[in-house]
Amino acid sequence: MAKGDRINFSTPSGFPEFLPSEKRLEVYLLDIIRRVFESYGFTPIETPAVERLEVLQAKGNQGDNIIYGIDPILPPNRQAERDKAGETGSEARALKFDQTVPLAAYIARHLNELTFPFARYQMDVVFRGERAKDGRFRQFRQCDIDVVARSQLSLLYDAQMPAIITEIFEAINIGDFVIRINNRKILTGFFQSLGIAENQIKTCISIIDDLEKIGEAKVKQQLDKEGISPEQTQKIIEFINIKGSVDEVLDKLKHLSQNLPDAEQLSLGVNEIETVIAGVRNLGVPEKRFCIDLSIARGLNYYTGTVYETTLIGHEALGSICSGGRYEELVGMFIGEKMPGVGISIGLTRLISRLLKADILKTLPATPAQLVVVNLQEDLMPTYLQVSQQLRQAGINVVTNFEKRPLGKQFQAADKQGIRFCVIIGADEAAAQKSSLKDLQTGEQIEVALADLAAEVKRRLQ
Repeated sequence: MAKGDRINFSTPSGFPEFLPSEKRLEVYLLDIIRRVFESYGFTPIETPAVERLEVLQAKGNQGDNIIYGIDPILPPNRQAERDKAGETGSEARALKFDQTVPLAAYIARHLNELTFPFARYQMDVVFRGERAKDGRFRQFRQCDIDVVARSQLSLLYDAQMPAIITEIFEAINIGDFVIRINNRKILTGFFQSLGIAENQIKTCISIIDDLEKIGEAKVKQQLDKEGISPEQTQKIIEFINIKGSVDEVLDKLKHLSQNLPDAEQLSLGVNEIETVIAGVRNLGVPEKRFCIDLSIARGLNYYTGTVYETTLIGHEALGSICSGGRYEELVGMFIGEKMPGVGISIGLTRLISRLLKADILKTLPATPAQLVVVNLQEDLMPTYLQVSQQLRQAGINVVTNFEKRPLGKQFQAADKQGIRFCVIIGADEAAAQKSSLKDLQTGEQIEVALADLAAEVKRRLQ
């Protein structure tokens, strides 16, 4: 760079940067999500941001995601090391695009150190080379839970997922939502009963998964391009449009599984979803919070059983706010052993962006401080420091003003940050072991003994 050239310090496109009020909202939501995850016994882990590229791409796990590769950038005086620094083949590395594939590698690496079923949560940042646009980022935080077992995993773990989703979103208080549940075996089995070739089924499922994005007409066009006959396409459209209460849809599915040819896989999927629904009900999830939606498929090929998508009622254009499903081969492919798992993911950065724009969530005040000890006299700083510590020890978040400024400006600065209370102590108050407590919300100012100050502030905060 030539001397005098200006550096472009703006953030790269698609890489978000939160203001304090937005970051505090994220931390608040993370605390709620963490609390719910841990109430079900999930334990935290963190995997590296960088994985070997062959891990991320193993058996098509990459899907449609654009991966960011990692290449060393050498300083001018070390260019001779370029060949040594270059990485190819198994040493090529890239940024992780989700949490599930790295989880599989994590389990493979620590197989003999973990207890199974292994239930973990992870709230890390992931990276995808998507086209940056409103609500879509190249770097974003995902909050994931997964349970992985050796050989067999109870379907009741699948049933827990809607219960966890419900608790989180009810605690966040984002309004009405519904968890749409399906089973990929149902879709696979139905396609088999129609005589669709095995090598076409995954593609057909991916096409169905795009129904909400592209519409029914384009789904029909894409199925036609795949070689699906008009008669088969019409039956597929009728099938994914089966609606009704959970029990009505279950009855229709049972009837189909008993009357269609080659319906073994379909019957298995119906039995599984019936078990999951029974578990969801036994866990006390309200009926209004879940439904069976046969158009839900989840595009990633590693899903094999139960799948979920969560929709905010009245804001369907936001897309799924929490999704996931069951997989059978993802973990085992690294170690040659069957290790079924089930999990869900909340794309928290995307969710915050969407909910703020829709005015469903509000940012928090820029600071967690609840009170300012103002500075009237520099010689009273020992008193200000002692009072500040006493308030903190009582559980109150305090800012101490170390610089003396006009009192009105100190009030204005506190109010701008959303701090409600100011404590004012002059020479006379200090001598009498008293203070003035000003409520910036109401304008009220009262005299309070220093010994009673913490209790009075806590009472008013409640």
